Amino acid sequence: MDLTKIFIAFAAIGVAVYIIVSIMIYNELKKRDANVHFVFLRFMIPFYANQYKSLTIAETGRPGVLFYYWIISINIALVFAIAAIVS
Repeated sequence: MDLTKIFIAFAAIGVAVYIIVSIMIYNELKKRDANVHFVFLRFMIPFYANQYKSLTIAETGRPGVLFYYWIISINIALVFAIAAIVS
């Protein structure tokens, strides 16, 4: 199997996890009665993730675990996408 295809597969997995975690962040904000709109999720997710981080810090003193999953998944997708382009 070609190395580029492996990098693309890992990038796709990273994007899939990013999308799933973004929806989970949206659901958590909705549970807390935050003003969020699913239609604008694609454009507003950085704001929603920051809002989620702020709310969880206020509740527990630490950012919620979904925030870390969100950051890590998009960075993994970016790194493997660049690696696929370079290779």
